[in-house]
Amino acid sequence: MNRTFNTLFLLISVDGKISTGSVPDRDVDKDYKNLPGIKEGLHQYYEIEKTTDNFSLNSGFVMSKIGVNTEKNPIHCPGVNFIILDNNNLNTQGITNLCDNVKTLFLVTTNKSHPAFKLKNDNLEIIYYESEVNFEDLFIRLRNDYKAKRVTIQSGGTLNSIFLRKGLIDRVSIVVAPCLVGGKDTPSLIDGDSLISEADLKNIKSLTLESVKQLDDNYLHIIYKVNN
Repeated sequence: MNRTFNTLFLLISVDGKISTGSVPDRDVDKDYKNLPGIKEGLHQYYEIEKTTDNFSLNSGFVMSKIGVNTEKNPIHCPGVNFIILDNNNLNTQGITNLCDNVKTLFLVTTNKSHPAFKLKNDNLEIIYYESEVNFEDLFIRLRNDYKAKRVTIQSGGTLNSIFLRKGLIDRVSIVVAPCLVGGKDTPSLIDGDSLISEADLKNIKSLTLESVKQLDDNYLHIIYKVNN
């Protein structure tokens, strides 16, 4: 394989939701810890997260949603390299906060006016694409130019759908919280465009179960191989 090996790792509800609602203020990290029957086992997700790859991919939208643009930046991962896809969600403070708290920040953008271009942090690498991000090329470059063999993806449902459709997710590792969230506009593990025609069915990826572990407090940890 001439690109990185990519694992999609997320916390989901039983009905596949990765958020508690359809607005930015709703967030599982913030909300689950306050809900009886869910909060008791939530720590297990974060414990598993600490064992994931040292290259982690996410979006600027998610980063801004959890507060990296503020003085209350929650990120402190000095041993992890962050790959952040962003055009206009991160500000100068957010980029500085990330650089100060991760090993290397790889900022992937198509915005030639992104505030990252004005910064000179030693651990900031900007990967620029002219019109749209070529994800196949990105994962090849990460492996060949930056020695990233494995990447953990923790982005939103729309980006996840792009990676899935392009055959760029090799494994799915999901922690299932014991709850049902609902809401047709609430983000799920895989969003993006819906399939319509019979020809579209080729985009459905079958999975091979690698392991399933029952955790405490009714949580599950399930790992699948994606049959690309």
